Amino acid sequence: MDLIKVAEEAFATGKEHPSFKSGDTITVAYRIKEGNKERTQLYRGVVIKISGHGEKKRFTVRKMSENIGVERIFPIESPFIDSITVNKIGKVRRAKLYYLRALTGKKARIKEKRV
Repeated sequence: MDLIKVAEEAFATGKEHPSFKSGDTITVAYRIKEGNKERTQLYRGVVIKISGHGEKKRFTVRKMSENIGVERIFPIESPFIDSITVNKIGKVRRAKLYYLRALTGKKARIKEKRV
């Protein structure tokens, strides 16, 4: 039992990310390795779901790239995530926003929560 905790702590990045929920618009700075070079790519979109718990927690971000919806799943404890910034806090009434896949244009907008 103790050995499992030691292994989990070794793989944990220990980075503190801001708290966000589904419906929020976030920017993920993700490190990408291409050959022997490394660059940081910013991926900005709406969080449509958060699943898992603990170290296995992951979140799906959806963005529109030239009228095509692109979704990407990020593990929250990934060593390749440099930073996560919350751009907008969305006002939604459910945890999984799969209905956004069928909507386009202004219908796919999420209201911003006033702070």
